Amino acid sequence: MTPTKPRIFVTRRLPDPAMAILAEHCTVSLWDQVETPIPRAELLRGVAAAEGLLCLITDRIDAEVIAAAPHLRAVSIMAVGYDNIDRAALAARGITLTNTPDVLTETTADLAWALLLAAARRVVEGHKLIERGGWGPWYPMQMVGQDIYGRTLGVVGAGRIGQAVLRRGRGFGMRLLYHNRRPNPALEADVGAAYRSLADLLAESDAVVVTAPLTAETRGMFGAAQFALMKPTSIFVNVARGPLVREADLVEALRAGRPWAAGLDVFEREPIGPDHPLLTLPNVVLTPHIGSASIATRMRMATLAAENLVAVLHGLPTPHVVR
Repeated sequence: MTPTKPRIFVTRRLPDPAMAILAEHCTVSLWDQVETPIPRAELLRGVAAAEGLLCLITDRIDAEVIAAAPHLRAVSIMAVGYDNIDRAALAARGITLTNTPDVLTETTADLAWALLLAAARRVVEGHKLIERGGWGPWYPMQMVGQDIYGRTLGVVGAGRIGQAVLRRGRGFGMRLLYHNRRPNPALEADVGAAYRSLADLLAESDAVVVTAPLTAETRGMFGAAQFALMKPTSIFVNVARGPLVREADLVEALRAGRPWAAGLDVFEREPIGPDHPLLTLPNVVLTPHIGSASIATRMRMATLAAENLVAVLHGLPTPHVVR
């Protein structure tokens, strides 16, 4: 007798290789859209019979959703972060949560550097200048920016992505600093970075890159007081989570010229609209939360999320259980 496949619900259609993995091992129901988020009512209906749930960072998986899923045994998120999920509600039911770490580390570090260099050298501002026909005769201080090579890089949050950002800094001949919950001697030996308090890192760094997780302690950790510590020539980059930064304070700090410029991939509320105050500033480079958005990385994230869910539901080991 063929064993019954576990029933799962998927909150968005994934690339074909991931869907094939799920279909082989599970009975799949899904919100069959690629770009449109699942409505709340459809999510609540979809999980009612599900033993497994594969969701995205944009889905709010709270106590209401978990209560609506009496058969739920596993939740797999196609992301590293999971602050959209009520972990306490999962734990109370003994439901396993998995994520997709490691696979997006290098891709997100690449984007951090793209934002850093674009902000420092006014790349977007220069593009817009040409676009509107404003490129005139050369003069000595035309479109001058900040140097990155040989300066001081400070990374806040020395996890996998933070370490990858620091490693890239060696290629730019930079002095490397980091701030973390605690010093990491292995990291210091590996990349030659030095530990600093947050205040000292902000004061010493020419470039500050934020890769810290969003927790109760880190929410709003960058506000007016922190920006006031930064150099007037410094660049601020956030590729972690938007709520780490008090955006109103950042807007005022950028208007005041401390920091000198910023590159942001994440925001307090997403998506932002064309009327957002950050878009009124010339010294800001913005991207729409694309830290993991390379073709290879997104494909691997989708297949890993599928493999994680199948493994848990079939009692197989997976190294990606969130503890």
